[in-house]
Amino acid sequence: MTHKYTIGFVFVTLLIDSIGFGIILPVMPQLIMSVTGEGLSDAARFGGWLMMVYALMQFFFSPVMGNISDRFGRRPVLLLTLLLLGIDYLIMAWAPTLAWLFLGRLIAGIAASTYSTCYAVIADVTPAEKRTQTFGLVGAAFGTGFILGPLIGGLLGEYGARLPFVAAAVLAFSNLTFGFFVMPETLPQGERRAFNWRRANPTGTLMALRKYPVVIGLIFVYFLFMMGHHALPSTWTYFTLEKFAWSEREVGYSFAFVGVLMIFTQAFLLRRVVPRIGQYKAALIGFGFCLLSFVGYAMASSSWMLYLFMIPGALQGFVMPSVNGIMSGQIPANAQGELQGGVASMSSLTSILSPPLMTGAFYLFSRDDAPVYFPGAPFALAALLTALALLVFLRSAEPKPAAT
Repeated sequence: MTHKYTIGFVFVTLLIDSIGFGIILPVMPQLIMSVTGEGLSDAARFGGWLMMVYALMQFFFSPVMGNISDRFGRRPVLLLTLLLLGIDYLIMAWAPTLAWLFLGRLIAGIAASTYSTCYAVIADVTPAEKRTQTFGLVGAAFGTGFILGPLIGGLLGEYGARLPFVAAAVLAFSNLTFGFFVMPETLPQGERRAFNWRRANPTGTLMALRKYPVVIGLIFVYFLFMMGHHALPSTWTYFTLEKFAWSEREVGYSFAFVGVLMIFTQAFLLRRVVPRIGQYKAALIGFGFCLLSFVGYAMASSSWMLYLFMIPGALQGFVMPSVNGIMSGQIPANAQGELQGGVASMSSLTSILSPPLMTGAFYLFSRDDAPVYFPGAPFALAALLTALALLVFLRSAEPKPAAT
């Protein structure tokens, strides 16, 4: 079997995975309220905890599953994660209580090693000089799925909060069947290595970056920025339901619009702007417009204002590629993998900490006995974190000679 089928399966897997993520965003509040009997503010708090459980499992199990794939091969691990993902969606579609929702998200977090395993498959079957081009499939699949997923979820959600999960389960099991027949093993027996718990330590790469003090400040920038960034996926649906009484369809449209802007920024603007003005100025532009969008979301009084502020908000896509590039230029070539591992660990850490923080802010300022009614509080908090990230960036990103 030629590798084009393998690459095709990887693309379909990543596409369906991102569709499955996006398809549930418009309906989670209604599902949580239906199983708990609580109002929207309490549902947001539970939603933040559900996202935290998912991210926590992903943080610990992604390196474990990666090491298992190095020992037993890519095919069984990838098929297992697809099976677990389908089981998660079935549980979410059926769950009669909040405890079952937590079980489903726990299973989904364990299965979230799909991306790292797909990266490994691409590395196995693609020549080194073509890997960057092929890795672009990951971004293309995620962006396309993030447009289609919320659209599908918003449309199906009008017929019931559980129907999108049934659709996601059908997609996952269909892809599992497809992969069972077309996905070969890409890691030869002779190239496998024994499982090692030390390599499976999720904090190992992050701690290793202490050897490079020059990047510590920028890693902290990444932490602050991503803590604010998670305000959008973790609270947007609750916020728009509470303040503007949006339907699931309207929520889906808004997420899809963000997805279109994200693809335009990453695929078109970034590659044209950064070479002309440099990484430092590009990051400053990204920070500035990101800050503007969060303040705009927090203070918006009409739905059209949200769409207006999404446009400058898309330029936040300049920030992380630029900061990553600046960090990469400050350490030696043989430590680049270590740097990216540390960045990935920090990203996972913010995925654990930020959702309960942001949904907690929404809960405190939108409940009936709130001292001040301000459902935009998560975005005000995100603006504060972005401003702090900008201040640290200004102090940490002075040009320095590259390490040797």
